[in-house]
Amino acid sequence: MSETLNANLVLDLKGLLCPMPVVKIAQAIKQVDVGGVIQATATDPGVLADIPAWTKSTGHELVKIEREGKLITFWVKRVK
Repeated sequence: MSETLNANLVLDLKGLLCPMPVVKIAQAIKQVDVGGVIQATATDPGVLADIPAWTKSTGHELVKIEREGKLITFWVKRVK
């Protein structure tokens, strides 16, 4: 069983295809305070590459990413 991460904002990105999950995360990161965490669930396997690339390019932190069947859940921490 995985540890529970506290999220300040939860997003349902299921059914959205590239580039929309990244667009939605980019918009949502502005809604949480620095140090805040967004938990998002997506079904597009592209997020497995896109979200780490986005966090690296923006300076935010990818705290964790999990895949369970078609569901991909990830946690992003706002750094700046």
